[in-house]
Amino acid sequence: MSTTHDHGHDELEPRDTAGSDLALRQGDDAVDKFENPGFGPHRPRRSDVEPEANKRAERQVVALFTISILGTIGFVAAYFALPPGETIASMRVSNLALGLGLAFALLGIGLAAVHWAKSLMNDHEKAEDRHAQRSSDQTRAEAVAALKEGAQDSAIGRRGVLKGALVSSLALFPLTIALPLIGEVGEDWNVSKFKRTMWARNKKLTIDPTGRPIKASDVTIGSVVHVIPEGLHETEAPLDEKAKAVVLLVRLDPRDIKSEQGEGWSYDGIVAFSKICTHVGCPVALYEQHTHHLLCPCHQSTFDVADGAKVVFGPAKRPLPQLPITVDDEGYLVAQSDFHEPIGPSFWERLR
Repeated sequence: MSTTHDHGHDELEPRDTAGSDLALRQGDDAVDKFENPGFGPHRPRRSDVEPEANKRAERQVVALFTISILGTIGFVAAYFALPPGETIASMRVSNLALGLGLAFALLGIGLAAVHWAKSLMNDHEKAEDRHAQRSSDQTRAEAVAALKEGAQDSAIGRRGVLKGALVSSLALFPLTIALPLIGEVGEDWNVSKFKRTMWARNKKLTIDPTGRPIKASDVTIGSVVHVIPEGLHETEAPLDEKAKAVVLLVRLDPRDIKSEQGEGWSYDGIVAFSKICTHVGCPVALYEQHTHHLLCPCHQSTFDVADGAKVVFGPAKRPLPQLPITVDDEGYLVAQSDFHEPIGPSFWERLR
């Protein structure tokens, strides 16, 4: 039977759906109509047919494991010989040396494992039918036999140098993780230094980097000022102590303030928050005036200044700590005290 369109188009043959309907009715049985293509022909590698190529591949794998070993040794040596120090230059050199050591330690193991698998291990494709999760005892015994066969295929038992390089690189690599966690011998483990900064009662807020004291009347609504404690640049405090004290000062319309972390911690709409993000410690410096949001450029954590700097977006889990402020008799902005909680990311004694 044929049909004709009203607009004079050519006749079209109706679609034969009998075959598809039969396949639907048969369900899984319809799969039997398709032949299993099987595996393609196996192509031997040069290392399979040429003994010299096989030995060359083994030497290459050993060399890659040796690179990993040297990388780990270099990391350990750099950790003790090149401490970060107090200057940006010394920190840069220390981080570069540690990073290169860790990179070669990881890269050597990874490349060696891939090259070993591609050039020395058995590359024949195998397929197994799916079975119940709990295999029979016979199947489990066959699995153990297959593992032994795989170990024989890798020839690890006959390659002493290769086995030694593998064990050495894997045994040494954990040092690159353990050393930074354990720390140097005699390191100060007093975590109370994370809980305080250079801010103190009646310490004036000064503009960064000039150090000029700032009056409340100098801050207009919508403006943002980066501030530091008075006399910060004149002190001999370590660089990390100075970095912890940086603060962001924002002035809002007092009617826009929804909440603050402590009663009376702001002054006439002026609020001050730590500039150190509570995620991983990046500097929070991008302010959106219309929404009163502070943005961390590293991982996009967003804080609402009008609502106690609570997190509104991103991976940070805690609000930015608020610095309690007021004004002195001359109208200068001063701190009421230090921060009431540790600034920056969480640590082992600061889980929230």
